[in-house]
Amino acid sequence: MKRLPAWLGGTLAAAVLVWILTPTSSGIVNVRRTDYLDMHVHTAGLGLHGSGAFINDAMRSSYKFPVYLYALGVSMEEIESQGDVVVLRNISRQVSGSRRVARVVVLAMDGVINPNGELDTEQTQLYVPNSFLMRELPRFSNLAFGASVNPYRTDALERLEQVAAGGALLVKWIPNIMLIDPADTSIIPFYQKLVELDLPLLTHTGQERSFAHARDEFGDPERLVLPLSLGVRVMAAHIGSTGVSEGISNFERLTAMIEKFPSLAVGISSLTQVNRRNTLVRALQSEELTDRMHYGTDWPLQFFPLVSPLFHLNHIGWRQARSIVAIENAWDRDVALKEALGVPSEVFERTSAYFSKRPRHKRE
Repeated sequence: MKRLPAWLGGTLAAAVLVWILTPTSSGIVNVRRTDYLDMHVHTAGLGLHGSGAFINDAMRSSYKFPVYLYALGVSMEEIESQGDVVVLRNISRQVSGSRRVARVVVLAMDGVINPNGELDTEQTQLYVPNSFLMRELPRFSNLAFGASVNPYRTDALERLEQVAAGGALLVKWIPNIMLIDPADTSIIPFYQKLVELDLPLLTHTGQERSFAHARDEFGDPERLVLPLSLGVRVMAAHIGSTGVSEGISNFERLTAMIEKFPSLAVGISSLTQVNRRNTLVRALQSEELTDRMHYGTDWPLQFFPLVSPLFHLNHIGWRQARSIVAIENAWDRDVALKEALGVPSEVFERTSAYFSKRPRHKRE
């Protein structure tokens, strides 16, 4: 396991103390086998060995950068020597060791687009091109392709055709950092193409605090009314679990849309993080919302102290929390914690079926 950056230890001393005081044991604890699909897994890169990926200077100089390296399970030395594909190898290796998750969707990340319809490298904080994933993912049988296309590109529709032909299971947006207004009527042709290709749109909802800066008004769930009204299958990541819009919590704004829009689904990725405590249990109290839930992790943001069963002792018992802590594999821990919080098996099982219309990568 990679070491935490030295500076991080002091700021998290109290949390680490709680962790140390929690009895654990090595190995697997009561982990049954399933073949679930995780639809929400991130990767990143520095553009080495021809990947075309990058992280801009604002993010590279942020305190978050070494934390993300730690979370990705790689070092700068490994990236420099092996290239950005080392992160994909690490994901594949960990998924291979999971008893609960058999396959994950690795997400590309498009950037900010300038008025000329081209990539704005200065404003783009994180960029993972579709071409990199389409080239590398066929090497890994347990990694599927999640595309990302900013609709403001001049060739956005052509790019959608390309990623669909390349086996993309979905299109991923983080509007807050890609500077996309989902309610912008100028991108209606983009939405119509998504419907034509039957590509679901997995989009961040709510506040965004994982990056150096964000435009959180673009994370307002009600801005998704336009694509939903056009028949786009929208997967609202995180159920709008953070932030407010027009004085109303994004969670409430999203849940109010469930009954009106049959094509609206929700993803439960990241809902065990300490900053989203109680959201998942609250959402599970609604049968209509539970019926729309699908499984994802938001890997690599699954590491302690951001995520721990100890933060949910008001919902699960100490003994159960201790047994989850003892599970070695990150994906197995994630499933176990969400099950302990009440997520029914149907949520995990339906996720793969949701994307079953899209083809898998052809192996080389």
